[in-house]
Amino acid sequence: MSGRRDRGPLQRVQRRSRELQAQVQALRAESAAPAPGRREALRQRCMQLKKLVDENTNALYALKKADEPAPVGNYSQRKEEEEKLLLKLSQQLQKLVLVLDQDNVTTSYVVDQEHQKDPQAEDENEEEEESEDEESSEEEDSEEADEDKLLDDPNVKECIAVGNFNAQQEGDLTFMKGEVLLIHDKKADGWWVAENSKGERGLVPRTYLAVHSEGGESQAQSEEHIEVVDETASGTEIKKRTDSHWSAVRRAVTENDTVEVLAATGAVPAGFRRSTLFQLLEKGNQFRASYFLQPELTPSQVAFKDLVWNSEKNTIYPRPTRVSLIVTLCSCKMIPLPGLSIQVLSRHVRLCLFDGNRVLSNIHTVRATWQPKNPQTWTFSPRVTGILPSLLDGDCFVRSSSLSSDIGILFELGITYLRHSTGERGELSCGWAFLKLFTSDGMPVPSKMHELLLNGGTPYERGIEVDPSISRRGSGVFHQFMALRKQPVLLVKLRSLSVQSKAILNLLPETLLGSMCYIHLLIFYRQMLGDALLKDRISIQSADVICSPILATFPQLVDQPDLMDALRSAWADRERTLKRSEKRDGEFLKSLFVLVYHNSVFPLLQSTLLPDHKWAEEESEASRWRVIADFLKKSQENNGALHYLLSSENTHKAFDISELTYDFLREVRENNPGV
Repeated sequence: MSGRRDRGPLQRVQRRSRELQAQVQALRAESAAPAPGRREALRQRCMQLKKLVDENTNALYALKKADEPAPVGNYSQRKEEEEKLLLKLSQQLQKLVLVLDQDNVTTSYVVDQEHQKDPQAEDENEEEEESEDEESSEEEDSEEADEDKLLDDPNVKECIAVGNFNAQQEGDLTFMKGEVLLIHDKKADGWWVAENSKGERGLVPRTYLAVHSEGGESQAQSEEHIEVVDETASGTEIKKRTDSHWSAVRRAVTENDTVEVLAATGAVPAGFRRSTLFQLLEKGNQFRASYFLQPELTPSQVAFKDLVWNSEKNTIYPRPTRVSLIVTLCSCKMIPLPGLSIQVLSRHVRLCLFDGNRVLSNIHTVRATWQPKNPQTWTFSPRVTGILPSLLDGDCFVRSSSLSSDIGILFELGITYLRHSTGERGELSCGWAFLKLFTSDGMPVPSKMHELLLNGGTPYERGIEVDPSISRRGSGVFHQFMALRKQPVLLVKLRSLSVQSKAILNLLPETLLGSMCYIHLLIFYRQMLGDALLKDRISIQSADVICSPILATFPQLVDQPDLMDALRSAWADRERTLKRSEKRDGEFLKSLFVLVYHNSVFPLLQSTLLPDHKWAEEESEASRWRVIADFLKKSQENNGALHYLLSSENTHKAFDISELTYDFLREVRENNPGV
């Protein structure tokens, strides 16, 4: 009987997983203290095991309950538990490969240095040198470690320069040896935001700094063996930075004139800043969904990394990722109110994947609603259906294949404002929160409601309150308790995926955030990309442009929520008329989707009657929706868009061949884990 039970597909995968788990445990134990010369062999075994784990994972994803020869209780739960185990094994092996690679690099470097000396004398003096080096290096390492630990202490704000430094790029701060600097932000990449005695701010290298003691000398200066040489010439040309992250941080941290004026006049709390994520969005399309929707190339740039064809099922392969979940924005509470001198045009939350230093995904925006009787509370629609705009959809999918141990979701609450006295428009951050997605041992954080306390400043600043005046009102225990209750918070809920939801999400790119209400439209686009790039292309070497209006223009829609709503509405109307058999026919649905696309949003993209998309402009948004609604109505009445296109009442922009042709060499993304 037991032999018969093992013949089920799920049982076979489970048994294989237990075998792989035992092999991984044995490999990790052996790698903890490997014998000399065994590291490369262990690395190869590690890579082979990871390949076997991935194969078993793919086999698990291909399983269906109908394939079981006998009924299996709790089938979905067992399959999900098995997937968690395989994901954990894959992560353990990935970390082990990195450790072995690092050890190999270190070992080979040391060996090369030793061989450059005297190979014959090496054997004779090896024991003596090792003992002497160990003693001296231990002393130096302990001293340097203590100094580094003290320097990196977030409470240490004053540092002294131990060498001269001249600005190399725009945004750097020039300083002289012995100058005392006030540190505002200790960034993980070693470039810290500092301020000199003149009030000038900029980036400084951490390696040129030491802790400033009360006597005015650094601890490092008292040590004779430490010397920092000025590596920059006085005439060095200052290069302009092209890093979009730095540009956003620079504007948010060091160009706060307007925010400081607003804070000084009481218009906004002291913890408000220029919106960092909005600055990134304004720098081009690198952080927009349209960019991440395009296929990604492998490091060799001869194939697609996240778009692979399944010839058996005549569609693209699903792509399981390390991060795949749904996050629901529930509400924001106790958000400070701006003063009467500015008008709030939009309240919203921008979210993205973040590792504490860099943005790792597109930036997705969800607009909040609020009631005049309770303006400090922002709410979101838990599920958008019908004619509700997708911009209000609080249900967001999150996907990423990043292996960063610090990856999480960055939430930035923002307002778009209009200043009455000057007519100036701007975007301010009302606070931010970071939800780490993995615990210290590499396990996913639990799927539950999370209450996140909001921080002031930018995501690159620490220890700043949104509204410091709240905590200053009284010092007693009762006052502290009341102040804690008045602190602004964001409530979000992480939801684990059902087997069906996971299968749907796995058809999307490996890195993407977006609204759940239009996920089916994104999948249609991805499937058509697979058809055009993998199935129907003349040859794998062919780089000719592809005639496909939908491939050429669909990414423009993703960055214009109202047009996505128009397509969503048109497809829902058409889908309601389908028979059950037609809904199960994938090829029929794709051809019908192309027809709906051409009869709904495609003509609107080139219409001169449709105003340009402008963020948080009520008049522009209302005008656009009137044009969209009128067009959809006429298209439905005339059984298509041909009448609209040929009518003399409507005018269109001059024709451009890019409206019809998809050049994948120009659109695809190169493999770049740190965006």
